[in-house]
Amino acid sequence: MWRIIRIVILLFVLATVAQTAWLARARSIEWRTSLRVVLYPISTGTTGTAARYVAALREPSFDIIEGFFVDEGKRYALALAQPVDVRLAPPIASQPPDPPFGGSRLAVILWSLKLRYWAWRNDNYKGPKPHVRIFVSYHDPAERPQVPHSTGLHKGLIGVVNAFARSDMDGSNAVVITHELLHTLGATDKYDPVTNQPVYPDGYADPDAAPLLPQARAEIMAGRIALSETRAEIPVRLDDVLIGGRTAREINWAR
Repeated sequence: MWRIIRIVILLFVLATVAQTAWLARARSIEWRTSLRVVLYPISTGTTGTAARYVAALREPSFDIIEGFFVDEGKRYALALAQPVDVRLAPPIASQPPDPPFGGSRLAVILWSLKLRYWAWRNDNYKGPKPHVRIFVSYHDPAERPQVPHSTGLHKGLIGVVNAFARSDMDGSNAVVITHELLHTLGATDKYDPVTNQPVYPDGYADPDAAPLLPQARAEIMAGRIALSETRAEIPVRLDDVLIGGRTAREINWAR
């Protein structure tokens, strides 16, 4: 009898958690009020470069992300004047759990649960409750010239970004943060995972251009500017990207 009661209670708790998560995801793209996004900076490495960079970060460093959503929102006639409100949390020392790239579905599910627990344990933001949490690990490019893949969880409204601790790379860092933020809102990748080439037409900023190639800008979820059928380059600032039609529909900006 007690075993049945415990199972019923557990199922009730799981159902409540699932319903709460579903409501949070649904409300995140209603766009009735500004989406509160909190960034949690993390320094990595042994040189001290990343730690100094993180210590110098201030909220205005991320105004460009807010501005990007303002400009793109106007293009889609979004009624909300400021779609995204970016806040900065104090630095945290703990590193997020590594994702199991190429792992089984079960491994991914377990990692997702572990990440959500880790995020809860390390949430040091004292302001209003965030709608989306983005944990940004900063790396010294001299120590680590290539960083691991970043990721964004739609179900958990959590992003994990690997960025470079160098001021001349702030623009490209902002592109990656914005890309993963959109993932948490339900936007999907629009590039070929094998070649990394933008997929036509959804991965092109201007799929109706004539001539089609080279493109002048990148679609944010494609992550690269298509220059030819086999060549694309990574945008270095948000001025070089836009939100395409399919992405706009995925985040409830368009029908």
